[in-house]
Formats: sequence, structure tokens, C-alpha cells
Amino acid sequence: MSSLSFSSLCALALAAVSGGCVVMSESPLQQLEVHAVLGHREVAGVGCVLSNGAGRWFVVAPGRISVERSRDPLTVDCARDGAGNAREQVAPRAPSRFDTDKLIGNLIVKAGLGNYLDHHSGKGFAYPETLTVILHAPQAAAQAEQGEAGGGNVMF
Repeated sequence: MSSLSFSSLCALALAAVSGGCVVMSESPLQQLEVHAVLGHREVAGVGCVLSNGAGRWFVVAPGRISVERSRDPLTVDCARDGAGNAREQVAPRAPSRFDTDKLIGNLIVKAGLGNYLDHHSGKGFAYPETLTVILHAPQAAAQAEQGEAGGGNVMF
């Protein structure tokens, strides 16, 4: 009788450890908050396109948007007439906290397959939750474009 209860206890313990680990990975989506700043002040009504290897999304800053996780950098391209524009890239990072329960469950149930798939699909990576882009004033942007195109004033 005691061996039956020991077996039941072991099965229950295994179910408890692996119960939350049946899903291969976390959600492929991540919610981000986007802000645009010009001259140390936040600017409202700035249209931003966010893109990575998984897709493209549009948000009006300040605002929140859900993007698909990827191991590719997230490009943030923002503009507003009269306020300026910005283009920045944000590198993804691996989760900073070490989740022992997930690791143990992964090893027991899937022999580490979930961590491998998360790493290669990008679902194991995350972008910073708050993105602040620095807008360049319209005049400065126009001067920079002229300088790049060779249309600026050149003195000898």
C-alpha cells in the first residue's frame, strides 16, 4: 500500500513540475509602448512604423502596440509633418530572468526542445517594453538630406 502511495506521489510531483510547461514557448507577441521626443519634450500624434523579420505594424505615438517577437532588430521609423522624423533600430535581447521551473519542466517533458525552438524562432527574445525615439527637427533633417545628396553649399 505504501508503494502505491509513493508512486502516486511521484506522478503528482511530476505533473506539478511539468504542468505549466506543456506549451513550447511564451506568446509570440509582445506589447510595446512607443514615445517620440523632440527637444526634451514629448510630441503627440507622431506616426511610427515598426518592423522586423516577422512583420510591420503602425502606431501613433505616444501609444501601445503588439508586435511579433523576432531575433531580428526592430526598426522604428517615425515622422510627423512639422515636428520631424526619426529612424532607430532596437536589438532584441534574451530574457534577463532565469526561470528555473520552466527549465526543469522543459528538461523533463521535452528534453530542452522548447528552449531550442524559442531561440531559433525568436520567441525567446524580447524588445524593451518602452521605446523612446528622438525626433530630428525638420530643418536639420532637410540639411542632412541635402548634405548626403551633394546638394548642400560647398565652400572652397
